[in-house]
Amino acid sequence: MQHEHVSRYRHSHDYAPDRSGAEKNTRRVIAITAVMMAVEILAGWKFHSMALLADGWHMSTHVAAFLITAIAYALARRHKANESFSFGTGKIHVLGGYTSAIVLGIVAVFMAVESFLRFFAPLSIRYNESILIGLVGLGVNVASALLLKHDGGHGHSHGHGHHHGAGHEDLNLKAAYIHVVADAITSVLAIGALVAGKYLGWIWMDSVMGIAGSAVVGQWAWRLLRDTSVILVDRTPETDLPDEIRKAVEADEDTAITDLHVWQIGAGQFSAIVSIAARQPKTPEHYRALLREHEELRHVTIEVHPCRD
Repeated sequence: MQHEHVSRYRHSHDYAPDRSGAEKNTRRVIAITAVMMAVEILAGWKFHSMALLADGWHMSTHVAAFLITAIAYALARRHKANESFSFGTGKIHVLGGYTSAIVLGIVAVFMAVESFLRFFAPLSIRYNESILIGLVGLGVNVASALLLKHDGGHGHSHGHGHHHGAGHEDLNLKAAYIHVVADAITSVLAIGALVAGKYLGWIWMDSVMGIAGSAVVGQWAWRLLRDTSVILVDRTPETDLPDEIRKAVEADEDTAITDLHVWQIGAGQFSAIVSIAARQPKTPEHYRALLREHEELRHVTIEVHPCRD
């Protein structure tokens, strides 16, 4: 077969959607958060406020997580035409989300430990400075969340009314978004605790709110870790897609699927290997046409076997 005849069967493995907007907004969030981190650390050192100093170093972990998100976007974009990535670079985004989830979990543990220790050994808090910086930090978190949510794509339908749940989410961006929202919630809890401590004398509220915030952050980290890990290990997605493939192919009673593998290769992008047995087998192109309405199936391999029994 001549090369010009073969070339029409070749196709790109770049299945990842354009994430340039999300990448730019992530960089903006990194810059904003890094400035706020520096302000809190310097203010904590100048005002002798351990609360501000601790929150500043806590924010540095979020900067690290945002850097992971940005690096994942850059790597996926740089290697999108690299043929050594068999199914494209979509999973680099997922790997970024998985790594950020681990960082988020570590932050939750340190928040819980620090809050527990402060419950029994409370520190002297300079309330006015801490509340002021806390409010500024909350404003930064809200602005960052709005930037990231603009390109979030947190779950939506994809063509022909087929909806396959969390598979359409950019889990890399979702990880960064959760970091921002988690920081905003901890800021709200911290401000509430500082106000209660200043006006009501409830010093213990600082520790209680810290433990409550760590529980919320830990729960989000676990969910993100679960969503990303099942994709990285190629677990069959918990969607109706495998059933829909079987229904489409086995509509002919003379045909049966003997082996089916479906896995996710990126946000809203799936690949499948379908082994078919039939008494009067048709061409692979015929069976592939039956699945054409599933636009989320970006790479499908069809095996057809004659069956005389």
